[in-house]
Amino acid sequence: MKKVSQEGKRTFIQLLFAAFFNGYAAGFIKGHIFQGKTKILCVPVLNCYSCPGALGSCPIGSLQAVISSRKHRFSFYVLGMIMLFGLLLGRLVCGFLCPFGLLQDLLHKIPIKKIKINEKVDKVLRYFKYVVLAILVILLPILIRDDFNMGDTWFCKYVCPAGTMAGIPLILANPALQSVIGFLFSWKMCLLLIVLISSTLIHRPFCKYLCPLGAIYGLFSRFSLYQMDLDKEKCVGCHKCEQVCPMQVKCTQNINSAECIRCGRCKAACPENAIDSTFGFKIKRESEKNHGKDIKGS
Repeated sequence: MKKVSQEGKRTFIQLLFAAFFNGYAAGFIKGHIFQGKTKILCVPVLNCYSCPGALGSCPIGSLQAVISSRKHRFSFYVLGMIMLFGLLLGRLVCGFLCPFGLLQDLLHKIPIKKIKINEKVDKVLRYFKYVVLAILVILLPILIRDDFNMGDTWFCKYVCPAGTMAGIPLILANPALQSVIGFLFSWKMCLLLIVLISSTLIHRPFCKYLCPLGAIYGLFSRFSLYQMDLDKEKCVGCHKCEQVCPMQVKCTQNINSAECIRCGRCKAACPENAIDSTFGFKIKRESEKNHGKDIKGS
């Protein structure tokens, strides 16, 4: 019951934030993109500008728009927002706030036989999202420029399945757009279908292997204020936490792995309540308290 309760709360929070980030209902009805003042704000997740309901901007899309522009190569604001969310929450953003993560979670609940990827292959594939970040998000927009010294938003334009998904309502509501759909949209629809089908067989394949934003937040996992904590004195080594982890994190070895999305399943499954989640200062305070006791005892 504890596990179901935890998952139910998380799903509710995911739905709430999906609605919050895409709350412009008139956009879906009228078939146009929201142009209000909040559009200049970066939300912490992949949430494409082309979604008719999007109230803010995607951080990866914003980053690429700056990098590929003629006048600018760097944005303190965009990078500052990404770093802020990374330092505060780390990949908690992926586990609780991302609408595309929610979609993958729901698809994986479809009761069909799942695929288990070989551990060595999986380990190699996990690095691919960092390759996507380095090459498609950063290097290609900087290095490949047109005659007007403009780069291209390579990841957003050619890969991002979340952006493709977000653009479908806009295309359905605009016959003019339907008439100009070409190979690029067909290519991205194929990628989207591959990710969606894969999500029914593998838990969060996009998050594990492709998402550049997840890669960035993963780099902050060890330093973010929000941390998972394993009390090794309470841990009995049953490994139930690792058995339920959807991201296949070795919780008993590195509970704050860059792959951990802070979903809380390990915490709910632990029979000894050895796992806690907290903003880091609590862990630090408790460790200092225990250190003080040791000093007094000596």
